[in-house]
Amino acid sequence: MSVISSIRQQLSPITPEGYPFIGAFALVSLILFWLWTPLGWVGTVLTLWCVYFFRDPPRVTPIRDGLVVSPADGRISQITTAPPPHELGLGATPMLRISVFMSVFDCHVNRSPVAGRIEKILYQPGKFLNADLDKASVDNERNSVVIATDGTRIAVVQIAGLIARRIVCYVRETQPVGAGERFGMIRFGSRLDVYLPEGTPTMVAVGQTALAGETVLADLRGGDETRTFRAG
Repeated sequence: MSVISSIRQQLSPITPEGYPFIGAFALVSLILFWLWTPLGWVGTVLTLWCVYFFRDPPRVTPIRDGLVVSPADGRISQITTAPPPHELGLGATPMLRISVFMSVFDCHVNRSPVAGRIEKILYQPGKFLNADLDKASVDNERNSVVIATDGTRIAVVQIAGLIARRIVCYVRETQPVGAGERFGMIRFGSRLDVYLPEGTPTMVAVGQTALAGETVLADLRGGDETRTFRAG
C-alpha cells in the first residue's frame, strides 16, 4: 500500500455543510498572510481546525432490534429521569434521559439512535446557555425528533449550546430511518438528549466517551441488565 493510499484511508470525508466555512477560513487566512505572516499562520491553524470539525467519518453500527446507539460523538454528561419537553407530546411522565455533550473538538454529525419512522419534528427557539447545564434541555434552542420504533416512541433532541448557533436536520416527518443513519448536525459545541421509556437498561456511564452510531446507550428490549463500570 502506498503512503498516499494510507493517508487517504486515515482522512475522513467532510460534511457538505462545512465547505462554506472552510472556504471562508481559508480566504481569511490568505488575507492575513498578505497583512502579516504570523496572523496568516494563525488563520491556517484555524482553517485546519475547521476541516477537522466538519469531518464525517464512517461508522459501524450494531444492528439489533431494541438497541439504542449514541446519536452524537462526545461525553455522556447525564443519565437521569426527567419529563420530556412539552412540545413533543409524550406526556409529563418522567422518561430516561441520556445526554451526550459535544465539545468543539468532537464530530458534530448526528445519527439516529434507533431504526424506525420519523413521527414528528419540532423546532423550538430558545436561549444559548452552556449545553452542559441541566436547564439547557428546556431553555435552549432545540430541534426535537420523535421516532416510532419497536412498538414504542423515543425522542432525540438537538440542543444548541453557548457557541452553537445553527441546528441542521436532514430528515422529514413520516420518513423511515435506520439506526446509525445521519439525521442532522449542530455547529460548534452542543448537546443531544435521548428520551427512552423509564426503566430501560442503560449500557453507558456518566463520563464515558461515546461515538455516534457505534456506542450502545441502552436496550429497549431489556434483555441485558444495566451494566456497572470502573474508572481507571
